[in-house]
Amino acid sequence: MSRLFAAIVGAALAAVSAVKAQQASAPPRDTLPDGPQVFDSSTRGPSGSPIAGPRFRVVPMKGLANPYGLAFLPDGDMLITERAGGLRLVHRGELDPVPIAGMPAVLNRNLKGLNDIALHPQFAQNRWIYITYFKPVRQSTESATVVLARARYDGGHALADFRELFETDTAVNGPSAARFVFGRDGKIYLAIGIPIPARPGTNVATTTDAQDPNSYYGKILRLNDDGTAPVDNPFAGRPGYKPELYALGIRNAMSMVLHPDTGQLWETENGPQGGDELNIIEPGKNYGWPVVSLGRAYSGVATGDTGPEIEAAFKPGMEPPFLFWAPSIAVSGMAFYTGDKFPQWKGNVFVGALVGAQLQMIVMNQRGLPIRRQSLLLELKQRIREVRQGPDGLLYLLTDEVAGALLRIEPA
Repeated sequence: MSRLFAAIVGAALAAVSAVKAQQASAPPRDTLPDGPQVFDSSTRGPSGSPIAGPRFRVVPMKGLANPYGLAFLPDGDMLITERAGGLRLVHRGELDPVPIAGMPAVLNRNLKGLNDIALHPQFAQNRWIYITYFKPVRQSTESATVVLARARYDGGHALADFRELFETDTAVNGPSAARFVFGRDGKIYLAIGIPIPARPGTNVATTTDAQDPNSYYGKILRLNDDGTAPVDNPFAGRPGYKPELYALGIRNAMSMVLHPDTGQLWETENGPQGGDELNIIEPGKNYGWPVVSLGRAYSGVATGDTGPEIEAAFKPGMEPPFLFWAPSIAVSGMAFYTGDKFPQWKGNVFVGALVGAQLQMIVMNQRGLPIRRQSLLLELKQRIREVRQGPDGLLYLLTDEVAGALLRIEPA
């Protein structure tokens, strides 16, 4: 790293720290009304012609702090992770005031902390829940490794048989995310982000790790349910490649979901200044970061955060996104709507936005191709972290706020 580049990064990090200190001293932002609100999703097309849409009600449930991940239990209850390390239960539509015990220590810095949660496909028999989190590195206040763990949850206020299944062999000290989903093959697909340059350090990942096949960062991994590497992974047995590797060139994945018809793995990820992506992930493919991007780095150069400016946003051998956003809305959680409560929305894709503070509906045609995007809930001014469809056919959102909430979207 040159002295000039180190000075630029140091100044940027100092500015970020100053902003965070100011935010920490301010009272939690709570602009969300306490009661339900009704909205109309009707809009106008490109030609100005009206497009009818259903009216819907947003019902908030407050009392969460920076909620991150959401899983539905078989009885309709919910488990919600909070970035600072809490695991909360929503029982019969009410938030239990007592957090669930037995959770690990996490490093809640630079947007890391406790991340995702999912139930094992045979949860009804084995009662296993899985979580991802950033584990503090000893004698450090910035660095953390990424861990996938599981525990037994039989209800109530405590986990049992907690066990770490997978841990990265190097750490990260900048912002990162760890999202995962169980595939139809019963395997775990885990995305680990590496978006921006990190402070120099020993065994610390940097942006270029996204193209390094011997690093877990900037990758999507495929794991057995015990955390080991399947023998049929695309790079299994190849020298210099992590055996868990499934796809590479990922910046910072914000959601991992399965297409309800095809079972394909769909992923959203944040770009830098522009270039948020929605990708359809295929085994062994390279999705470009930081070599190609449809956004600009924070330094102002086109594409990646390191190295020289690149002339093109596309390159042979690297997969273009299915969709992209420019400017960035910091796209986050994603859900395919397949329910019957909103017939006009059926088949559409919903994504949340953090910087864009909205729920965005991507309207799909009968061929499964995107034809229109529509922003919803801009009036709430809430950072949307997670988007899920519940077993009741309603949409559920989590707001990434210190005064966070669970939002239920139902017909008005």
